[in-house]
Amino acid sequence: MDSLDWQDITYREAYEGELRGLRRRLESDPPCSEADLAGTLKHLYIMEGSDWQGRGEVQNLTLAAAIAAHEVILEELREKAKG
Repeated sequence: MDSLDWQDITYREAYEGELRGLRRRLESDPPCSEADLAGTLKHLYIMEGSDWQGRGEVQNLTLAAAIAAHEVILEELREKAKG
């Protein structure tokens, strides 16, 4: 096992889980909008930049995965809105 395998696995699992969760939210919560998810993404960016106490590598990977998943879902919503 490569020393970075655990990082890849951690990121991938967090990313895939976040995507599933966001898609479920959109299906089960019709009032959930692009603006809601964009607001959450903005908050995630703020959290990313506010690491003055030191989250640790696992939390940084998880946060990066959540940000990436939100960006993907928002892009999907924008493409869908275009038609």
